[in-house]
Amino acid sequence: MVRALARQLEEWRRDPSVTRVIVKASGEKAFSAGGDIRALYDLGRAGRQSEMLPFWREEYVLNTVIKRYPKPYVSLIDGICMGGGVGLSVHGSHRVAGDRFLFAMPEVGIGFFPDVGATWFLPRLPGEAGTYCAVTGDRLGAADALAAGIATHRVASARFAELADALCGMEPVDATLKAFAAPAGDLKVLAQRVAIDRLFAGDRVEDILAALDAEAASGRADAAFAAKTAAMIRSKSPTSLKLALAQVRAGRALSFEACMQCEFRIVSRIVYGHDFYEGVRAVIVDKDNAPRWKPDTLAGVSEAEIERHFAPLTEGDWSMPPQERT
Repeated sequence: MVRALARQLEEWRRDPSVTRVIVKASGEKAFSAGGDIRALYDLGRAGRQSEMLPFWREEYVLNTVIKRYPKPYVSLIDGICMGGGVGLSVHGSHRVAGDRFLFAMPEVGIGFFPDVGATWFLPRLPGEAGTYCAVTGDRLGAADALAAGIATHRVASARFAELADALCGMEPVDATLKAFAAPAGDLKVLAQRVAIDRLFAGDRVEDILAALDAEAASGRADAAFAAKTAAMIRSKSPTSLKLALAQVRAGRALSFEACMQCEFRIVSRIVYGHDFYEGVRAVIVDKDNAPRWKPDTLAGVSEAEIERHFAPLTEGDWSMPPQERT
């Protein structure tokens, strides 16, 4: 799929008769939600990690092509949009959320890390919203996604087919989307935005948890939210949590291409580790939802271990192919 999309986008980029690209799901449940994970898990369990990495190398090129695409790139998202699906949509110029829109970067729950350009876009969400998404893996509906800037427009699901037809006309994309726009709706997660900005400002996961625990014990208005959120974080891979927070903090100062290179360096180490395979086993394969992380505490994950994931590769480091840089 990555290769097919890359070829098609290159063809359309060069075709002057193509004025915009529209991406939509082939089914109703999900826009795109990481169906690659099981296949990659099987390769890694068989000791074939070197065969896994070309997928991410090419996927990250595709993410960058979408980010730099010179024509309007409109994603019609009416369903689950997670993991790889986020990389196919969030970097485009327009992201339209339907009634069933559901965004998340839940990778810390399977021993992985928020990739496909999350190092770039999560730090650029308002306040600490990106930090919250990275370390909780929580889900955002359409209203929250619009407030965060993950979605650019809100359109009722019942009008998606009509919208797709209208976008194929001669009207400018922005004018068409404006004509179909619906009210954003009520915030849920980001209704706690003030608390999120205050409680997720720490540069260590331990500091964020300490702030959440103190808030939970305070009896103040945000106590229940803080207790629930702390419990959510504690169920995730300690290594993944520290990687995700380090990504969000580092990504603020990096170019998009540098963020993608950083992610390829991380994934090149993760595929030789333990937690990714244990997380996929627990959530996707056996579905017992009882992962046994190694290390199983934040204290067991050293700063040196996190830094190792970000270090340059001795060979095969990621960069955009020269022909894709234009």
